Amino acid sequence: MTVGLRGRPLRGRFLHAPERGGLETLDDAILLIGDDGAIAALARPGEAAHAELAGRPDLVALPAGRLVLPGMVDLHVHAPQYPQLGQALDVPLEAWLHKYTFPLEARYADLDFARSRYEVLVADLLAAGTTTALYFATVHRETSELLARICLDRGQRALVGKVAMDDPAACPPDCRDASPEAAVAETRAFIAAVRALPGNDRVLPVVTPRFIPSCTDAALAGLGALAAECGCHIQTHCSESDWAHAHALARYGVTDTAALDAFGLLTRRTVLAHSVYLTEADMATIAGRGTGIAHCALSNVYFGNAVFPLRRALERGLHVGLGTDISGGPSASMFEACRSTVQVSRLLEDGVDATVSRETRGTPHSRIDMLTAFHLATAGGGVALDLPIGLFRPGYQFDALVLDPEAAGGSIRLFGETEPMAVLEKVLHTAGPANIAAVYVSGECISPRPILSPGPSR
Repeated sequence: MTVGLRGRPLRGRFLHAPERGGLETLDDAILLIGDDGAIAALARPGEAAHAELAGRPDLVALPAGRLVLPGMVDLHVHAPQYPQLGQALDVPLEAWLHKYTFPLEARYADLDFARSRYEVLVADLLAAGTTTALYFATVHRETSELLARICLDRGQRALVGKVAMDDPAACPPDCRDASPEAAVAETRAFIAAVRALPGNDRVLPVVTPRFIPSCTDAALAGLGALAAECGCHIQTHCSESDWAHAHALARYGVTDTAALDAFGLLTRRTVLAHSVYLTEADMATIAGRGTGIAHCALSNVYFGNAVFPLRRALERGLHVGLGTDISGGPSASMFEACRSTVQVSRLLEDGVDATVSRETRGTPHSRIDMLTAFHLATAGGGVALDLPIGLFRPGYQFDALVLDPEAAGGSIRLFGETEPMAVLEKVLHTAGPANIAAVYVSGECISPRPILSPGPSR
């Protein structure tokens, strides 16, 4: 029997990172999940509320050894690109788009084609622990709406954007909005359709200009005005590669960041993917707008031409979360996103050219640790999206993963470790799908297999 938790208390061991650099362990804590899927109360051992909740007959008690982590938040997913995951990573970004990606995305005009691919993607991401995803769909409105419905039906928290790309000089005819006016009108219709989905309590529409090289000025201005009118989230690419960064400089004489800001596309609900080449002025603008950044460490290895200065961005107060960038990133796992985030930060700090002296080959003070990566993949993603997710606190949605380190077929090996940070590092470095015992979104169990059953207090 699969157990939903709305209206019920859950007892177990919870680990989360509310702040960068800080791990909080809630041992033998009890969370009361409200009827709306949000955490209504948190009780620790020794508190009167703990004893009261522990005595409730509807208490769900996790088996000993299970761990509960916040659900992973993926801030950058190209949903239509999932079929080419792990392929076609051998050319520069602009060639990759025209040779492989745009032809694939054009096929999503077909509802049956789109349905079969999107259903597999959403199921796979949920099974891998991604409870929230920020999706680029395609230029096609009907199949973009289909992706939103699939996310809702599957129970995933999602933000979905119908891509806008209208420049005939840059976009193929079968993968392009007919005009700037059509790009805005189709986006407006998409927003209305997603908001009208029956029972929709977790899927949001997103204004999605693909990036500056694919959009006319009229489309960018119209989409900025539409976002201000409807209060929607916004997503786009920013300074992803040498080519994309140089395009904005040549076209406007300013950076992507400055250009997007001039079109009204930098807001508190904007997420900029990549942003590898930010200047100090760009960082100040982004911080001032409260805009988020999706750091895609793995895909930047293939297409970014450089390493995003993550630690510097965090020290400047920017809201940063992590993204897989399917399929520019050849892994759909947010666990892998955590690992690659740490790895590339070490490469940036130490440098990569052994012929250069140790003193000058790297960028000092660039590394981040696994706890920081975990924070960014959970609470940091929630902050970037301005949503109450990623933490075990009253008022936050109960989006969570239940992990079983001793699961049959699992890849976590604990040899008596109990110290929380040691356990978390092993989980993040070595957990496989078999170790994810259950996935919850808004207190609803959306695991493909039954895991938990009601149990007595311990």
